[in-house]
Amino acid sequence: MHSCNLRARQPRAYCCIVLALAALFVLLTCSAAANAQEKKAPVATPGDTLTTPGLLAQNLSPKLDKRDLAKAMKLVADWQLSRMPAEAQVDWTWAALYAGFMGVPEKVAGDKYRKAMVGIANELKWQPGPRVMHADDQAVGQMYMEQYFVHKDPKMMDAMRARLDTEMATPDPTDPKRPLWWWCDALFMAPPVYADMAAATGDKKYLAFMDHEWDTTTALLYDHEKHLYFRDATFLDKHEKNGEPLFWSRGNGWVMGGIVRVLQKLPADSPLRPKYVALLKEMAAEMLLIQGKDGLWRPGLLDADAYPLPEISGSAFVTYALAYGVNEGILDRGTYWPAVEKAWAGMLTHVYADGRLGSIQPVGAAPGAYTETSSYVYGVGAYLLAGSEIYRTAK
Repeated sequence: MHSCNLRARQPRAYCCIVLALAALFVLLTCSAAANAQEKKAPVATPGDTLTTPGLLAQNLSPKLDKRDLAKAMKLVADWQLSRMPAEAQVDWTWAALYAGFMGVPEKVAGDKYRKAMVGIANELKWQPGPRVMHADDQAVGQMYMEQYFVHKDPKMMDAMRARLDTEMATPDPTDPKRPLWWWCDALFMAPPVYADMAAATGDKKYLAFMDHEWDTTTALLYDHEKHLYFRDATFLDKHEKNGEPLFWSRGNGWVMGGIVRVLQKLPADSPLRPKYVALLKEMAAEMLLIQGKDGLWRPGLLDADAYPLPEISGSAFVTYALAYGVNEGILDRGTYWPAVEKAWAGMLTHVYADGRLGSIQPVGAAPGAYTETSSYVYGVGAYLLAGSEIYRTAK
């Protein structure tokens, strides 16, 4: 017999009421928890497209001096900062923006942007995204690690270090031979975090893992004749209308940005440096050959005539890499600096008077449609990195 009927000697109806109330309590508790979870991490749209374009900025100079560069960066950065979502975002689209904000020099009000990033990081509790084995969910670690290098507070890197350690110890359960970073733009997302962690801890295991995985991705996706990366293995046999292989501007721009951010943290005497320097040189030489007359690059790199608009997020990362290469003496200034000047001038023609940065392709995995007013946060991040690197050696 049920204890409710014998031991407590309660009527069956009373027992049923108690059970029903208990079930209702559990249901309401679970529902409240689910709602709280939904409110905890809402996904914000990383960009949009205006149907009616506004006026383009008329007061920005393409001169590469500190005053004009600062003005152009602040206009766009402040516009984007004023449009940050109410809830902190952790995914890769926002992570690229955070990296851009962190790159802005202090003399260009960089401290304001870094403080804003500390607020975001605190809200996120310095945690990476939820997927342990996915590079997109590690990209936010670049901002965390940059904050750590400034403040030397262990809480800023502890969760990221735990994530990387877990990833390194976890084999792929579906296919051990499958590249961990199987799409080329992942080389911007994760490798810089590993390089940062190695620099912060002095533990070379992070560089060893990063280098092995980078080589695995390169063996699969890098074309040694064109000196460009296919977006992923499904693109190996895809071609443009003109018959050329399909190489995505954004993907290759992000690879070049990843190379830069790895080189920034590699020790000067690291045996890994020559390989990444050589890769930057190869890709830079190819980008120089296919740079558009407006200084920018089209979504499909080898068939510019097939695309009506340049793509700013890819172009900005390429510009960032070219400027870094020149500043570090990796690329010849006489050859590459004019390309940097043209690219920066080209990007300024897509800045609107209110600071909106246009001509940025929405989230995707291949060249796609967009308009002049299309603006997305990762493109702004790339623009700020490019401007900051040019500013570093400007007069």
